[in-house]
Amino acid sequence: MTAAFALPLFWLMVAGYAIASAGLVMPTRRLVRMAVAIGSVAGGAGGLALACLVLWTDASLTIEAPAVLAAAGGWLVHLDRLGALFLALVSGVAIPVGLYAIAYMRSYEGRYSTRWMAFTFGAFLLSMSLVTVAANAVTFLLCWELMAVSSFFLVVTEHDRQASVDAGLWYLAMTHAGLLALMAAFFLLGSGSADGSGATFAALRSSAGLLPSETRAAIFLLALLGCGSKAGMVPFHVWLPRAHPAAPSHVSALMSAVMVKLGIYGLLRIGLDLLGGGPAWWGTLLIILGAASALTGVLYALVADDLKELLAYSTVENVGLVLLGVGAGFLFLSLGQPEAAMLALSAALLHLINHAAFKGALFLSAGSIVHATGTRDINLLGGLITRMPWTATTLLAGSMSIAALPPLNGFVSEWLLFQSFLPGVASSRASIAGLLTLGVGALALTGGLAAATFVKAFGVTCLAIPRSPGAAHAHESPGPMLAGMALLAAACPLLALATIPTLTTITGALAGVAGLPSIAPALHVGVTLRTPTGMATMSPVAVAMVLVAVVAGTWIVLRLIARRPVHVGDTWGCGRIGQSPRMEYTSTAFAEPLRRVFDQLYRPVDDTAVGVVRPESPYYIESMTYQTTIHPWFQRVLYEPVVQGVERVATWTRALQSGSVNAYVGYIVFVLVILLAWVIGF
Repeated sequence: MTAAFALPLFWLMVAGYAIASAGLVMPTRRLVRMAVAIGSVAGGAGGLALACLVLWTDASLTIEAPAVLAAAGGWLVHLDRLGALFLALVSGVAIPVGLYAIAYMRSYEGRYSTRWMAFTFGAFLLSMSLVTVAANAVTFLLCWELMAVSSFFLVVTEHDRQASVDAGLWYLAMTHAGLLALMAAFFLLGSGSADGSGATFAALRSSAGLLPSETRAAIFLLALLGCGSKAGMVPFHVWLPRAHPAAPSHVSALMSAVMVKLGIYGLLRIGLDLLGGGPAWWGTLLIILGAASALTGVLYALVADDLKELLAYSTVENVGLVLLGVGAGFLFLSLGQPEAAMLALSAALLHLINHAAFKGALFLSAGSIVHATGTRDINLLGGLITRMPWTATTLLAGSMSIAALPPLNGFVSEWLLFQSFLPGVASSRASIAGLLTLGVGALALTGGLAAATFVKAFGVTCLAIPRSPGAAHAHESPGPMLAGMALLAAACPLLALATIPTLTTITGALAGVAGLPSIAPALHVGVTLRTPTGMATMSPVAVAMVLVAVVAGTWIVLRLIARRPVHVGDTWGCGRIGQSPRMEYTSTAFAEPLRRVFDQLYRPVDDTAVGVVRPESPYYIESMTYQTTIHPWFQRVLYEPVVQGVERVATWTRALQSGSVNAYVGYIVFVLVILLAWVIGF
């Protein structure tokens, strides 16, 4: 009976996102915004209900459309539990983002086309949802490309700003490089099928075991390139800190909370489901790239002064944490430890879900701040907690979650990630023990730096006194924006409380895939929480009691102090009377000590200009200006030579486009002669 609901829910999802795209033809701006909100909520509700139906029952969904591209197998839709897990992620974030967009899109009216924004926004949501239900190569690749193109147009919404155009071009180049890699991966996968086509995932899955080990390795590396570039994995992350800040904030929330996760989905679908896992070096490579992504992301987030750029680099960090867990899962699977592999993969996917909640809340909070102040520069903010209390509360909840502070969801998933590495740390093989010990160290260092990063993000942005007129005159955002932020912020403690059922759902989605246990191992819950491998325990009761004791003790101490006479006065300001914004910590000043520690990584360019009263009196300084710029070395070392090479080739080939018809005819004749000589030669 439940299976009968699957198809209507699928078409409800499609119809909802089509309504959002129908904003393109709405007669008024208000109807455009209403179409986006209603369509996003309806489509998200349909997708979420469909995903839950598949995850929690034996229902399934399969749709075979006419074979438009018969040679490639036509269109095929099938939703299994792994796809349903990611469909739930897309749909769950689409609902609060759709509510938020009602009010947020108003700030673009009169400056940019909100109708075109609505059309591409609906297409973006639909394409992400269809990626999770694609059941053959052509459906997957077409939906993947639609996701890239629609999000590109959203990134370049502010097309009159050169930074937005540059960000869009970087994103388009990286995502299409990834698409080419995925096309090659599917081509190699299909080469092993009996009939040579192998377009459906079922056919690819059955024939993958017949492929030579070299071909399987090439497929994995191509999938890692294609999916890793979409996920923002180092060193393919260079588009992400450009595109996320440039896009409208509700789009940034979707890209960071959902779209990059589909890169992880593609990697799991190809590497784990279709290929069935591989040798130990697959997992080793993923762990190394995950550690590099986590540390690189958090280090650049720490020194970012642009609030949305900080959040974008933080996404690179959290993708790295997820890849650490996925890599450990691949490694344990290759070593014949399926229970340990299940724990590591479950921890990775739990963190992926938690990240969607708190990063969505953080990006929507950042959008609210930009909406109210007109700036993303943390150095120009401050004092927002009194002017925008609800936005500040949401930013605080997201910051505490992403910093892995108890009792919120980020703490739970990062704790489980730590524990999932312990079976490898205790391994008798020195290479495995050493690798996973380094992984634990990377997790620990990343966690500490993330806490410092979000102390800066919240403290410098919301506390003290305003440092610009925009911050001084800030106002709270409209109700729909607050509602969208509140839903995602509320999900942080709720997901922490619902850790056990969430993990049960995740392990159910993974059960039976690539040799993982068909009966998912369970966490044992009582006074203590024990992992399936028995390597670690945690007592939620004890943690809760400690937290209650700390809060209660702090309250009691403050009440006792309050009984004594209290003298109110200004904070001491080095002998100056009154406080000034120039006396506060800025974003740059806060990060300066750690920037010096990691100076060899950042390699900043410092520029100091000193103005003196008279040239003959150099010690009487009139003014001093200090500016520091950090250019990520990935771009300088890896990408700038490629870009310069492409520009040189383009300049050379531009000479061929002379505008002369005679020259073009000559080119055609030359090519025909070459082809004729080649044919005759054979």
